[in-house]
Amino acid sequence: MATQNRPLSPHLQIYRWQISSVLSILHRITGIALAVGSLLLVYWIIAAAVGPEAFAQAQNLIGSILGRLLLFGWTYALFFHLVNGIRHLFWDMGWGFELKTVSITGWTAVIAALLLTLIAWGLGYWQMELL
Repeated sequence: MATQNRPLSPHLQIYRWQISSVLSILHRITGIALAVGSLLLVYWIIAAAVGPEAFAQAQNLIGSILGRLLLFGWTYALFFHLVNGIRHLFWDMGWGFELKTVSITGWTAVIAALLLTLIAWGLGYWQMELL
C-alpha cells in the first residue's frame, strides 16, 4: 500500500477563504463586540445616574474621537449582526443555500450593515444640527 504525503485536512496555506466562512466568523465577533460594547452603554447610564460630573466625564469619553470610533464600530456590529441574523433565519427555513445566493446575500449583509450604519449616524448628526 502506497502512502500519500498530503494534508488530511485543509491547512491555512492552501485553504481558500469563502464569504460564508468569513461572515460566520464575523457574526461571532460582532456578537462578542455587542456584549462588550454594552459595557460602555452601561457605564454611560450609570454615570448619568451618579451625577453631572460623572456624566460629563462619560460624555467627554464617548464624544472623543476614540469614543466615536468605538460607537461607530458598535453600530456597525449591531446592524451586521441583525442583517446577518435575518440571513441565518432564512437558512433555518432551508432557503438560500445555493452558492450564488450565499455569496449575494453575504455581500448584501455587509453592504446593508454599512449603509444602515451610515444612515443612522447621518440621521444622528442631522438631528444634532436641528437642536
